[in-house]
Amino acid sequence: MDEIDNRILGFLQKDASLSQRELAERVGLSQNACWRRLSRLTEAGILKGSRAQIDAAALGLELTVFVMIRTRHHDDSWARRFRARVESLPEVTEFHRIGGEWDYMAKVVTTGMAGYDAVYKRLIADLDLERVTGVFSMETIFEGRPLSVPG
Repeated sequence: MDEIDNRILGFLQKDASLSQRELAERVGLSQNACWRRLSRLTEAGILKGSRAQIDAAALGLELTVFVMIRTRHHDDSWARRFRARVESLPEVTEFHRIGGEWDYMAKVVTTGMAGYDAVYKRLIADLDLERVTGVFSMETIFEGRPLSVPG
């Protein structure tokens, strides 16, 4: 990683729809040199694809809940089953195993309280969870902030 790689990552985080030509111009490279760097960053697992940023509220997805989960189980078999359950819930947009008082945190984006209740019921069905609580977001100040690329 060098300064040009850092600049490439910075531009792509702000606008992944940039054409290769536009990106090359912005970082001061030829298109071929830019393509080689993009390929190298992808092969190294640093670049992991690109996505469109969608306004959830415009789709009627107006409720964001951070679901905090504590479990009695920590064995691999149970964890695989639990992770598969969470992955099966399309409303879960992020899922983290965390340290501290809670074991997991899931970010749920849904239509409202009834939508969250349906997700909650699907999440806990047939799982022996010690405690589950939801922290409701009242306002998103910012999200999807670009990573601060070292360098």
